Amino acid sequence: MYRVRNGEAQILLVHLGGPFWARKDAGAWFLPKGEIEPGEDPFAAAKREFKEETGLTPTEPFIELGSVKHKSGKTVSAWAFEGDCDPRNVKSNTFPVEWPPRSGRQKEFPEIDRAEFFGIVQAREKMHPAEFEFFLRLQKLLAR
Repeated sequence: MYRVRNGEAQILLVHLGGPFWARKDAGAWFLPKGEIEPGEDPFAAAKREFKEETGLTPTEPFIELGSVKHKSGKTVSAWAFEGDCDPRNVKSNTFPVEWPPRSGRQKEFPEIDRAEFFGIVQAREKMHPAEFEFFLRLQKLLAR
């Protein structure tokens, strides 16, 4: 999701929930995304995952932003759409993890613990480096 404020594009990023990401900030913000189900169309998966991770429904028209590859080898494909929301109201699904480690106890954590709109300067600092390319591509397309 992106919006334009005072002539500047801002992109909605999410911070991963759970104990492993709790104290991380720079490089720890991502586009809402997730796994593609077997046989699922990547675009359909992107819309489904956005809704699951934010509680928001993506709306047309969509802008295809292509794919990038993380250093881990994971390929991420993205589409953008214009919209707005109050990031404080983003509501994510949850996941279980053994916490504290080796305790044998499962605890539920939100996949996303917060969301925020960022302009290009802040996004460069906050976003996972591989995914920042999506913001650059979006800006080029919006400038046309």
